[in-house]
Amino acid sequence: MVTPSSAALTATRRWPPSQWIAAALALCVLAPVLVLTALAVSGETGHWLNLLHNVLPVSLSNTVLLLLGVGVLSALIGGGSAWLTTAYLFPTRRLVTWGLLLPLAVPTYIMAFAYLDVLHPLGPIQTLIRDLLGYDSPRQFRLPDLRSMAGAILLLGLVLYPYVYLSVRVMFMTQAASLLEAARTLGCSRREAFWRVVVPLARPAMAVGLSLVLLETLNDVGASEFLGIQTMTISIYTTWITRSNLEGAAQIAIVMLAVVTLLIYMERYARRRQRYAITQRMHPIQPVQLRGVAALVAMLLGWFPIITGFIIPFWFLVNESIKRLSSLQAVSMELLRATYNTVSVSLLATVVTICCGLIIAWSARHARSGTARLLARCSSLGYAIPGTVLATGLLIPYSWFDQLISGAMNVLAGIPPQLYIMGSAAGIVLAYTLRFLAISVGSIESGLARIPPSLEQASRSLGHSAFRSFLRVHFPLLRPALGAAALLIFVDAMKELSATLLLRPLNFETLSTWLYAEAARGTYDEGAIAALIIVFAGLIPVILLARTQLKANY
Repeated sequence: MVTPSSAALTATRRWPPSQWIAAALALCVLAPVLVLTALAVSGETGHWLNLLHNVLPVSLSNTVLLLLGVGVLSALIGGGSAWLTTAYLFPTRRLVTWGLLLPLAVPTYIMAFAYLDVLHPLGPIQTLIRDLLGYDSPRQFRLPDLRSMAGAILLLGLVLYPYVYLSVRVMFMTQAASLLEAARTLGCSRREAFWRVVVPLARPAMAVGLSLVLLETLNDVGASEFLGIQTMTISIYTTWITRSNLEGAAQIAIVMLAVVTLLIYMERYARRRQRYAITQRMHPIQPVQLRGVAALVAMLLGWFPIITGFIIPFWFLVNESIKRLSSLQAVSMELLRATYNTVSVSLLATVVTICCGLIIAWSARHARSGTARLLARCSSLGYAIPGTVLATGLLIPYSWFDQLISGAMNVLAGIPPQLYIMGSAAGIVLAYTLRFLAISVGSIESGLARIPPSLEQASRSLGHSAFRSFLRVHFPLLRPALGAAALLIFVDAMKELSATLLLRPLNFETLSTWLYAEAARGTYDEGAIAALIIVFAGLIPVILLARTQLKANY
């Protein structure tokens, strides 16, 4: 008689190599969490007491307040903009529709870097306001200091609202107008129909967008530090780098992981019973033509987040870069080296992540056991782990592998001990792979879902092996999904700051760390050039999103 445990063991033994690799990758993603838990538990009691009395009360309260503020502001701007561009016609609506995605190209730390100079008491905006009001000195008039919680909420909200806008706008575009018409025939006014029909239908999409906004807010390290907000991410960084206290950093990271888990649970809970289906032929919502003052107000509301979230910081970066280049000062070799490091590391991480994503998605498609599918899903959890938390959890495994590799190389080739992972860009590439593996797996799985199994069956019936069938049948059909995933991973790797700051080897700079160092020193010349390169790279996926996800009839 075969028991359930023996049956599961037999099924496991029959796993193909791809499923074993997928299981190993899943364990690699879970390893930082397990290491963090072990470090936090092994920490001294005094560390926990100091954490509870001196660190967590401030950092946790600041983090919660920042999450609440950014979430509310992103929901208002993103959801409001989605409904405005879907339900109404006004001048420049087509430009506004895709322009609302442009802030996605500006990382949060670049937004803070730009606005700290633009809104400086001696900067262009406050100087212009004083000239218009007839004041001569900042002592007579100055705007509130941007380095505050309100300033952080405002800047992060202006950068991250497109996550809500994109998900909610796509939902509005596919929503049947007949539902609104039915509400109107039952006596509801346009406003009542909006609150009783549109808003409930938008909740699942809103929850998805807000979860991404809050995860990005937790992952932020540059903007919060520039603006003087002591969040949990900043506490992890300073505890590790400044105080050299890895156990304390691990303890804060565990608390931060609990916050992330709570956010994911809340997002799932908010959508637990919300299932909507359209059983009749759908026709989209017909926008209402606005005229006069109403059209002007709608146009101003649509352009406000675009101007403040993209045009102003982009103008600042271009202006500062032109000043630097026109002053006949050559771009430093350090900046050129940082650009080379950024592109090379991002390309290598993209290739590795796409290959790993292919293996995981392929194994999940052909998995015969629930365990294999579960392990494949666990490999996609890295994107939910903030970069600082991931980097903290990877430090110990990196040191173990360095010791193992160094010992083997010393015995086999007589090479003196050295750091093969922590002392090179390999540590950054591996961290990027674990962090962005979810993008690769998700894109490739969606591409595989559109390929019918009958094509593979036909190929196998003609005598082709599984690998040859993949090359001849699946790979050509997967090229669009692979290209989109590679583009998103490459751009995200170029922008990544928190994990790079903690895992980079000595004297290794990327564009993001170069900008971080420039801002810390209070210099803006070459930092603006580095930021502009990152923004231009980020514009590419934004343009593709605008062309593919926001198509509508105008």
